[in-house]
Amino acid sequence: MTTWQGWHRFAITDPPAPPRPGDPPRSAEERLAYHSAFVTIRTPAISTLATQVRTLMILGRHQQTTARPSLIVTGPAAAGKTTALLNVGRTCHLAHTRKNPPPPGSAHAAVPVAYVLVPPGATAKTLITEFARYLGIPITARMTQTQITDAVCHTYTQAGVQLVLIDEIHRLNPRTTTGAQTADLLKDLSERLPATFVYAGINVTDTPLFTGTRGAQLAGRATLVDCGPLPARHGTRHPFRDVITDIENNLDLPQHTPGTLPRHAPYLHQRTAGRIGSLTRLIRQAAITAISDGTERITKAALDAVRLDHLAETHHRPHTRTR
Repeated sequence: MTTWQGWHRFAITDPPAPPRPGDPPRSAEERLAYHSAFVTIRTPAISTLATQVRTLMILGRHQQTTARPSLIVTGPAAAGKTTALLNVGRTCHLAHTRKNPPPPGSAHAAVPVAYVLVPPGATAKTLITEFARYLGIPITARMTQTQITDAVCHTYTQAGVQLVLIDEIHRLNPRTTTGAQTADLLKDLSERLPATFVYAGINVTDTPLFTGTRGAQLAGRATLVDCGPLPARHGTRHPFRDVITDIENNLDLPQHTPGTLPRHAPYLHQRTAGRIGSLTRLIRQAAITAISDGTERITKAALDAVRLDHLAETHHRPHTRTR
């Protein structure tokens, strides 16, 4: 998805559809594929991010003199940051193309969204090259960073890019020379492009991105959206259990008993530490196993048998004392 063609294909492809009442039963292979891809569960973070992006895009639409306000999506690993980012980007893409269809006979669709990954050990030149690669802007080894940046700003403006999504932002370290230059590049792009920037990264507020002069500039322009673990209870609400219910309602397991997974919410919260990514992986793996072995249901024993990602397993492992 880090090229326009890949992003466009992702945005316009219908997401997996849950089973509907009255539909003929799907084959085991179809259901395995469905649980492998699965639907996007609308978490509180996705709702907050969607509202914030919509508001800031309107706020910055006619702003000309300074950089538009931006957003930073932060949280631990496996908390659903990239999922939230992609979901909001797809929504923006589809809304824009519905309102602005390409004129008859035009081979070029609108380009409302750009999605860029910060490469490991990024320098300003390698990052701006990623921006150029997204839209297929031709560059040569002899081009300077300034020349590439000018080409990117011109092409992105002409293409009508309105939302720039930058993932893995925690890879930048402004305390190093190359990191500082890369952070300055992002500041320059946000001032030159008529677009809203959304950054996503692991625990961004704990990184050097928010310290020093450059960090203060970023923090002063960016609204923080926390994709942290969901609490088991928030006041009178149970947000984690609500997400489990949504996941269960989208399963395609004929023999599964509704209400089974929400009853195990305390266990699932302990097992995943409230991380949405770990939770969906756990339940999807259990669903795939249930289809493969013919049980067609998820029980607590089935959940116990699933090996999770190392982060979740390390958190869940009981502590032992040395005598």
